[in-house]
Amino acid sequence: MTQQKIPVGILGATGVVGQRFIQMLESHPWFEVAWLAASDRSAGQQYGEAVRWRLKTPVPERVRQMPVSNASPDGAPRVIFAALDAGIARELEPQFAAAGCAVVSNSSAFRMHENVPLVVPEVNAEHVALIENQCWRKQSGGYIVTNPNCSAIGLVVALAPLHRKFGIDSIFVTTMQAISGAGYPGVAALDILGNVIPYIAKEEEKMEEETRKLLGRLNAGHVEPAVFSMTAHCNRVAVEDGHTESVSVKLQRKATAEEIIAAFNDFRSTPQQLKLPLAPEQPVMYDDAPDRPQPRFDLDRGNGMTVSVGRLRPCGVLDYKFTVLSHNTIRGAAGAALLNAELLKVQGYLS
Repeated sequence: MTQQKIPVGILGATGVVGQRFIQMLESHPWFEVAWLAASDRSAGQQYGEAVRWRLKTPVPERVRQMPVSNASPDGAPRVIFAALDAGIARELEPQFAAAGCAVVSNSSAFRMHENVPLVVPEVNAEHVALIENQCWRKQSGGYIVTNPNCSAIGLVVALAPLHRKFGIDSIFVTTMQAISGAGYPGVAALDILGNVIPYIAKEEEKMEEETRKLLGRLNAGHVEPAVFSMTAHCNRVAVEDGHTESVSVKLQRKATAEEIIAAFNDFRSTPQQLKLPLAPEQPVMYDDAPDRPQPRFDLDRGNGMTVSVGRLRPCGVLDYKFTVLSHNTIRGAAGAALLNAELLKVQGYLS
């Protein structure tokens, strides 16, 4: 192990998001996988035996030979990436935080807790300060930081430049979400092939709540949610990776299409200023082709961390409508948590 790197652990290491963590950490300059944990049926096995690997790159050989531990703080490193179902996370993540771990979570369990930061570093890096209000931080030094739902994060990265420059009055969004967002085995083939499923449990509520918290303002140790009206319609479609969203917005200040496109393309924020390793040079990229963005062609921009936007045109109900595409297991999951951890390191929370 390279001594300069920070040892990290992965909770839920055999799942799809846990696998993406391992893939993205393989050559990370700051972090190195030192500990893996999964369900009781996997504990005690080598990772290569326990996992059903679903990604296109092979399991890193060093990780393949690592043992899978029980999901307990005993013997875990201080920095933990959590890729757990919400019910399990609600039980386990506080145990790790109470043991002094920095829990960087992809779970929904604590996203809306008043003292837990829900963070997209380009959007609301200042919300990390909520850590200091957590009981675990005061007792053991541990804490929990979360990233948003995979559908909310692409939307919020695209909305942030508009919210900052023009203000947002109302949002209407319809999602077409990839099957990888359901994990593995996820959606049965006979349910999704040749079909659209117009329901994803609790997804619409998450999008609406989390978007307001993310675009809200930190004031006197708590987040004041952004004030705008919003409605979301969420659908599962037969696409492997990539969440596509049709968005309509009403702005508080009138803007031309040229001003909006410039706001997208010119948007830079804290991760770009700090030159965080995973930060895309351009967080939002506007594509002026009439039929883009598309998952097949545009998903991997910025190594999967750039949000693609296109098809800006007037909306007959609100002001403008456009299409958003984001990589749901990179920008919307493992990559989001990794970028949060990079921000925490730079701000001194991982020392």
